[in-house]
Amino acid sequence: MSSGNDQQSEALSKPTFSEEQASALAESVFGLKVSKVQPLPSYDDQNFHVYVSKTKNGPTEYVLKISNTKASKNPDRIEVLNHVIMFLKAAGFPTSSVCRTKGDNTASLVSIDSGSEIKSYLVRLLTYLPGRPIAEIPISPQLLYEIGKLAAKLDKTLQKFHHPKLSSLHRKNFIWNLKNVPLLEKYLYVLGQNRNREIVEHVIHLFKEEVKPKLSHFRECINHGDLNDHNILIESSKSASGNAEYQVSGILDFDDMSYGYYVFELAITIMYMMIESKNPIQVGGHVLAGFESITPLTAVEKGALFLLVCSRFCQSLVMAAYSCQLYPENKDYFMVTAKTGWKHLQQMFDMGQKAVEEIWFETAKSYESGISM
Repeated sequence: MSSGNDQQSEALSKPTFSEEQASALAESVFGLKVSKVQPLPSYDDQNFHVYVSKTKNGPTEYVLKISNTKASKNPDRIEVLNHVIMFLKAAGFPTSSVCRTKGDNTASLVSIDSGSEIKSYLVRLLTYLPGRPIAEIPISPQLLYEIGKLAAKLDKTLQKFHHPKLSSLHRKNFIWNLKNVPLLEKYLYVLGQNRNREIVEHVIHLFKEEVKPKLSHFRECINHGDLNDHNILIESSKSASGNAEYQVSGILDFDDMSYGYYVFELAITIMYMMIESKNPIQVGGHVLAGFESITPLTAVEKGALFLLVCSRFCQSLVMAAYSCQLYPENKDYFMVTAKTGWKHLQQMFDMGQKAVEEIWFETAKSYESGISM
């Protein structure tokens, strides 16, 4: 759910390509023979599911990604993201393949005359990944553990990633980086005056007082930054007992990637895994156990985890409310998190840090003894 530091200017630059235009782009830029194009949900970019006529060897389904005009002004970052996806695929992660343009590039800048001005958009093409988003199934403790493990492996593997333009992932005022929680203050007016706003204001205050001074003690890494329940795909297989078992089959949407910290990735993943859960408070312990099986947290990182999860809820809920004002026609997509998110945040807030941490840390500890709760 990518967004920039100046949300208003981003909002005005969201692409509005028709299916016919998207089809023409796939053909002219990437040389595909398109049979059908369907729009896919997106936050401030535009995505299309592209079907092509059957070929002997190549894939028949792709995702055409059209970046908003603001993101399109930073081709270095888009290039780095494409190379990250290729690097992770080569390392064995279930990512898409990045398709080359007819000019053998990983992206192409296209200019469109909108009548009043000429706008430029970066266009990319990825192979379409099969599978269902985990939002569609009840997530078992074992799957939560595996997702925590995946998040840690991802960040750890990216420590070996090198690119001459890697500094483009230092995104100073990027609203979705957990470091920038205080930037939410300028959007709080969208909440009105109610308990939700009071909770968000209190979380921002605690973040400034208790998390910000500790940032220099966290271990830095590159974060995916958006391992939500729609960006992780799963496929089922029959177990020996005949029951359906799920494995992660795809990781989507690297557009929120930026420099952050290991504990940020964990907090973001916990928060999004809570969204559809019937027992949201229990979720954190299973994800934490999986994460720590690869990258154990330091005491300072552990102490900040509760507030970081609350902070991510605040980011998601405030920016969703703000985006609904800008794009009321896309309200259903923006408000996916809000359906349960406010309730979960209030529950965490009411229980308090100590009680929630006790559940998380005890659950995670149970994995060490081989008895998962």
